[in-house]
Amino acid sequence: MLILEQGEYLLLAERAGGYAAGQLNLPSGKVEFGEDVFEAVAREGQEEVGVTIHRDSLRIVHVMQYKNPEGGVRLSWFLATSHWDGEPVNAEPDKCARIMWCKRSEIPDNTYESNALGIQHYLKGEPHSVHGWVSRA
Repeated sequence: MLILEQGEYLLLAERAGGYAAGQLNLPSGKVEFGEDVFEAVAREGQEEVGVTIHRDSLRIVHVMQYKNPEGGVRLSWFLATSHWDGEPVNAEPDKCARIMWCKRSEIPDNTYESNALGIQHYLKGEPHSVHGWVSRA
């Protein structure tokens, strides 16, 4: 998951009909064969919001193991940067209704849960978290 930050951070509004329709998400996607997480995040930044991100400008800010309400398990890497080339735009209008900048102090109520949790941990400086499991300890 990509956190583009310049005093604010960027979210995408998912278009109706897709997974998480109407909810806000960070630019994100799956790692493709042969990519590492840095390459995947830079590629997703280009595909989803039209910006070029250089690998050395990315930093890992949070890693989350998350179990969604349907029982699917995800390992999400949150990487942040405040340096990119180009102006963020809605580069996938067939998937995204709009992009929006949000104040660091605010997480909109309709932000997809795993994204909201990751942003909260990132803002607190917490490097990792686990969500969706009951502790057996």
